[in-house]
Amino acid sequence: MAVFDISKGIAIGCDHAGFEYKTQLVPWLNAKGIQVHDFGVYENKSVDYPDYAHPTAAAVEEGKAAFGILLCGSANGVCMTANKHQGIRAGLSFMTDVARLIRLHNDANIICIPARFISLELAKEMIEIFMNTAFEGGRHQNRVNKIAC
Repeated sequence: MAVFDISKGIAIGCDHAGFEYKTQLVPWLNAKGIQVHDFGVYENKSVDYPDYAHPTAAAVEEGKAAFGILLCGSANGVCMTANKHQGIRAGLSFMTDVARLIRLHNDANIICIPARFISLELAKEMIEIFMNTAFEGGRHQNRVNKIAC
């Protein structure tokens, strides 16, 4: 199985708790030559995370972005929201091994990052691993096929 084709760019969204990390991740990704579709939030004020998670997930689901990154305090809210989309397999990652396994075994297409609990450097490392890990397929494909309702 192939790793993501990032020629379409990637989608990113966050709430207020993920704002500071997003403001640093977007230029970091751009410096790598990756186009980023930024679905907000655009200022550090309290917002409702679904307002930003839904458009990020829709961009991935509709094939307008290769994959997505969602950030919030715990990453649980954005992860639950994104997973309401039938074509999305969002995984919450808090360590590098999890970032690798949600791709390798679950074919995740959105990584959800808990900005209040990990460092920015760890977030970058997990994104690198996530976008460069291919889905293993095989026995995992049967399981992934059973996820959608």
